[in-house]
Parts: sequence; C-alpha cells; structure tokens
Amino acid sequence: QVQLVESGGGSVQTGGSLRLSCAASQRTARIYIRAWFRQAPGKGREFVAAINWVDNKYYADFGEGRFTISGDTANNTVILQMNNLRPEDTAVYYCAADSVIYSHTPREAYEYDHWGQGTQGTVSS
Repeated sequence: QVQLVESGGGSVQTGGSLRLSCAASQRTARIYIRAWFRQAPGKGREFVAAINWVDNKYYADFGEGRFTISGDTANNTVILQMNNLRPEDTAVYYCAADSVIYSHTPREAYEYDHWGQGTQGTVSS
C-alpha cells in the first residue's frame, strides 16, 4: 500500500508560482503513473498533469507552458511546479498514483487508486 502526502500549497498573487510536492510512504517501483488533479469550489476533480515510469509527461491544456511535473526518485516524491498562476487555478490540488498499466494516458480520477488528502492553492488578482 502507498500513502501519499501533499505539501507546498499556499496563497500567491496572479503571475506568482507555487511548488507542490507529493511524498510517497514507500518506494514507488510498483507505481506506473503518478498524477496531479485539482478541484475548484463547485466543480469536479480535474486532471492537471501526470508522469509515468519512463518519465513521459502529460499536461492538461491549461497547464501547458506554465506547469511542470517531475519526479525525485530518491525521495519517492513527485513535484508540480506551477508558474504564471491565475485566479482560475485556485483549487485543492490532489496527488494520485496507480499501478495499472493503461493503453492510454489516464486522465480520469476513477483510474487512480491512491490519493493524498489535498493541499490548497489560492491565487488572487
């Protein structure tokens, strides 16, 4: 079993940056993909970015050019660097992981079976 804990949330102004971390309780050799989702008030959980076991990276359209996902294997940690933030980026950000190998990039919350508790990111204008 893998436990995930997010950190790095906070409040920034428009154009600012946040660096989110997701630490896993165990080595993640059995995890094939790790991802970030977010959920804004009144909305569903939305895919943000993912990184798989061979370091392929995937982004939602809104994150292209602004967000970067990376892995720190030594620390069993995945990082989400978010730059040039906008008020619409305000959300609770969740770390997710899954051991299932898909023939496509999983972008739906139900495709992941390990979740953190979330960290709040707030962007003010």
